[in-house]
Amino acid sequence: MQANGTIFSVERGYDDSKFDEDGRVKRTGTLTTASAHIITAVIGSGVLSLAWATAQLGWIAGPVAMMAFSCITWFTSILLADCYRSPDSVTGRRNRTYMEVVRANLGGLKVQLCGIAQYGNLVGITIGYTVTTAISMVAIKRSDCFHENHVRDGCHTSNNFFIILFGLIQVILSQIPNFHKLSLLSIIAAVMSFCYSSIGLGLSVAQIAGGAHPQTSLTGKPAGKSMTAMDKMWDTFSALGDIAFAYAFSTVLVEIQDTLKSTPPENQVMKRAAFIGISVSTVFYMLCGVLGYSAFGNDSPGNLLTGFGFYEPFWLVDLANVCIAVHLVGAYQVFAQPIFAFVESWSKKKWPESTFINRENSIDLPGGCVMNFSPFRLVWRTSYVIFTIVVAMIFPNFNDVLGLLGAASFWPLTVFFPIEMYIAQAKIRKFSFTWIWMQILSFVCLSISLLAAAASIRGLIKHLDTLKPFKSES
Repeated sequence: MQANGTIFSVERGYDDSKFDEDGRVKRTGTLTTASAHIITAVIGSGVLSLAWATAQLGWIAGPVAMMAFSCITWFTSILLADCYRSPDSVTGRRNRTYMEVVRANLGGLKVQLCGIAQYGNLVGITIGYTVTTAISMVAIKRSDCFHENHVRDGCHTSNNFFIILFGLIQVILSQIPNFHKLSLLSIIAAVMSFCYSSIGLGLSVAQIAGGAHPQTSLTGKPAGKSMTAMDKMWDTFSALGDIAFAYAFSTVLVEIQDTLKSTPPENQVMKRAAFIGISVSTVFYMLCGVLGYSAFGNDSPGNLLTGFGFYEPFWLVDLANVCIAVHLVGAYQVFAQPIFAFVESWSKKKWPESTFINRENSIDLPGGCVMNFSPFRLVWRTSYVIFTIVVAMIFPNFNDVLGLLGAASFWPLTVFFPIEMYIAQAKIRKFSFTWIWMQILSFVCLSISLLAAAASIRGLIKHLDTLKPFKSES
């Protein structure tokens, strides 16, 4: 058997039974592992804004919007599962990444557009994670201040110190080659995300059980003295962007499917895994959004654990924010490493003779470990982290950042490319009934994404009128 230029054969000492047809070690993933990976990928920091999003949309539109995004994501995940192999969904050649799937099924300009969407999304997420982590670090300090001084106001702290601290940590971690491939990282991320999400859910239940009766509405926070009808409209669209961000995980589905063993067919297993993973996540999202709205009503904070809907028990609020910070410290690297790898690979091809770019020095570490050090990697990766720090200082608003990220990634990566790839692979005839309703679905999602993006950009600009860049406080 030949794959990637390597021949595996019994005569040469290799056992074909240990390798798949593409020459890689045989995949061992199952329905259970794939479902767990999907749940881990879905449930993240986006859950913290769902109570606020529900407060903007109300008792009817809030749950309906979450269910609609869930169904759309599940449907397009099914389409994406059939595109993992090409040209045939069962016996065709494997495509190991989202970009490879787009290249195999669409090719041409759409591959470049996919690259722009993917890498733009990764850059945005690293900025968003920088903002979110800093806010969580500040929240720990504020929570302790509230507890010691027995007040529910004041205790404001600058975000910038914690943004810089987060950046320094990322500068160090970014020098570790293949940091994102550490298996322990995924385990820690899963534990941390479930921990802080569960704490937020539990505190909401406790708030309701304690007799909280906040004002709620079928249509969400009403326009009035504190908010104009125009503000209400834009906040509604921004809330849709926040929900979209919570479901923006399609780019990792191909990598998850690539872990599945060949029998039964990967696409069949992946479809069941997508249903299980998205269903479990949606139930969790519904609980967080609805119970958070029940607990705090129309004044639900933008971030459930840092907007200080909760003040006590302060140690539990601190624990939740520590979990957020730990989760996002590693998650930043998961999303930044593909950016690092792309630029470094491109630079080596562009300047193959450059000593600065291509030189690698071995450094002996305690314990007999050896790490490769590259001057170019140090300069480039440090520069990128500084860039994310600077942007995070300029745009420190949690909800608007999440809304913009959700709007920018949901339509192209979750809806457009899966639909277009499925149409191409299944050879669906243009202007047929199936083609028409798929295009309508794509257009509706595009419209929602554009409105959500406009609302988030408006929110960022609006906050710049009251916030001084590089001097933001929480």
